[in-house]
Amino acid sequence: MHPSIAAIMTHFTYEHLPEHLQDVSKPIAELAHSMATSPNLSGPELTAGLRKLLEAKDCLVRAAIT
Repeated sequence: MHPSIAAIMTHFTYEHLPEHLQDVSKPIAELAHSMATSPNLSGPELTAGLRKLLEAKDCLVRAAIT
């Protein structure tokens, strides 16, 4: 795994969250892992896609807090 992909993947952890937030975060983390390890995806667009997925995850977790 490219170092930039490995670095962004560290932000998709969810085990530290309360259970109701894990319910939101876990499916997104699973999708991110699937995309990051796909043999059909690579390069800067993969990194950009994962960054956008991370941004979406952050928004959805915040939505579950309010």
